[in-house]
Amino acid sequence: MYVDQGESRVCGIEFSMGEAPAFIEDDLQKGFSNGFDLKSKDSTPTVIGNKAYLIGGADDESIRVQVLDHSRGGWVNPTVLGTKPKPCKGHSAVPLNEGQILVIQKGSSIDDGVWFLEVDTQYVREQRKILGTEVVAWSKGVKGNAEKPVVISGPSGVGKGTLISMLMKEFPSMFGFSVSHTTRAPRNMEMDGIHYHFTERSVMEKDIKDGKFLEFASVHGNLYGTSVEAVEVVADAGKRCILDIDVQGARSVRASSLEAIFIFVSPPSMEELEKRLRARGTETEEQILKRLRNAQAEMEQGKSSGIFDHFLYNDNLEECYENLKELLGLDGNVTAAPKSSPYGVDLPLDLSISKIDQKIIINRGNPELKTATKDLIGLDLSTLKGGAPRRTRGLNVYAIDSFSDELNGFNQLS
Repeated sequence: MYVDQGESRVCGIEFSMGEAPAFIEDDLQKGFSNGFDLKSKDSTPTVIGNKAYLIGGADDESIRVQVLDHSRGGWVNPTVLGTKPKPCKGHSAVPLNEGQILVIQKGSSIDDGVWFLEVDTQYVREQRKILGTEVVAWSKGVKGNAEKPVVISGPSGVGKGTLISMLMKEFPSMFGFSVSHTTRAPRNMEMDGIHYHFTERSVMEKDIKDGKFLEFASVHGNLYGTSVEAVEVVADAGKRCILDIDVQGARSVRASSLEAIFIFVSPPSMEELEKRLRARGTETEEQILKRLRNAQAEMEQGKSSGIFDHFLYNDNLEECYENLKELLGLDGNVTAAPKSSPYGVDLPLDLSISKIDQKIIINRGNPELKTATKDLIGLDLSTLKGGAPRRTRGLNVYAIDSFSDELNGFNQLS
């Protein structure tokens, strides 16, 4: 059991607190050589294993994280991955058993103020090996879950874009398109942020290095990629994300932690594909021949790689579209489920927090008053999914009408 800020009693119930390793406790008592004060309102030290994590202060318009590592003999500035929370008026940090630290931002709402700092998860350990440095990763806590994204791949000119447009036109409230990034120049009528996020190569390379991309590849001399944020923005809007990416990108997504449905679209023949590419009139002869060579390789890889769950043949567009809808369990009568209104719980600056098993109790009133139970909010962490560098979804928010040893009084907020 855990109680934030040294509290030993919440609504009359006492909790025991774990002790920090002696070396960590000694170092914390000595103060911080980097200018932080242990008693500062905007910094919170949290101990997990043999490391202490100091969370607080502003760094590039986000919350700063520093690590006291006994094995290295001092403070370390880690590589921070994922979407970072912005500085707030104050926060509370709660260590979790899964190598995570729950950070609740005071003076915000539940919808915006619940974050997870991963310090020893599988993702963080993998990134630590790859980068050769200390790594931590942020993810935002989000209520509810999102449907699996749909990855649609196939050679250039096969009609992927047309199929996706048809799907989104018929089901506009159900699907959202993940807008990819590219370093190539816009073609005629292409708009930034709609067809692609057009960016400079140096900018995209830095973002890739910082772990902001789910997948990326070099195609025809240009970088293409899907950012983590592009996928999450669609899910945050309550829609199912569609990714239009090539085989290289699909392979990267399959190897990532993202659970998706993978569909490969093939042309009826290479001759028909060449006819379609020439009909577009957007490329030179050299570019067309290069795309045809790549298309042949993609079709061979798509069928033999084990990446894709389903295959569609676009001989007749209308038939191919009906087959796509059947794969996704759709018909013309399907409508999106109405989105529930978010429950905006405001969190004051003087809140107190306790943890019992997989439940977090937030007291917005005076913890010494038993009558303050109407101000208790519960967070159930038992159904969490996902995590850095994306979102942590499945957060359940509850109001507590009564407080018992078994916490039987949880009533879910709508």
